[in-house]
Amino acid sequence: SHGNKEVFSCRGILLAVQWFWDRGHKDITVFVPSWRKEQPRPDVLITDQYILRDLEKKKILVFTPSRRVGGKRVVCYDDRFIVKLAHDSDGIVVSNDTYRDLQSERPEWKKFIEERLLMYSFVNDK
Repeated sequence: SHGNKEVFSCRGILLAVQWFWDRGHKDITVFVPSWRKEQPRPDVLITDQYILRDLEKKKILVFTPSRRVGGKRVVCYDDRFIVKLAHDSDGIVVSNDTYRDLQSERPEWKKFIEERLLMYSFVNDK
């Protein structure tokens, strides 16, 4: 949401990581689809891609798998990666997604999502 739905703002990811880091949280994982590493298309803009590489080098960011099959991109369902890691590590999920489909997948995930989902808003860079 940092890019106002016009661009994918890597700076927004960095701002969120920094917010938690400044408050003493050091076990932070960001999941981003691996196709975000590619050269952006005019209809799918991305800013400050170097931030993704920097966060990956620091082992904060993990790229979820994707591949091309017959010229089409096939991506994994990264929501499952997010919820499983947060649940298994007793963490929280920072997202505006409600993960409704995953709530019905596993009973323990339903309770976890209801109690450990932190939704957010950006006001400029805050």
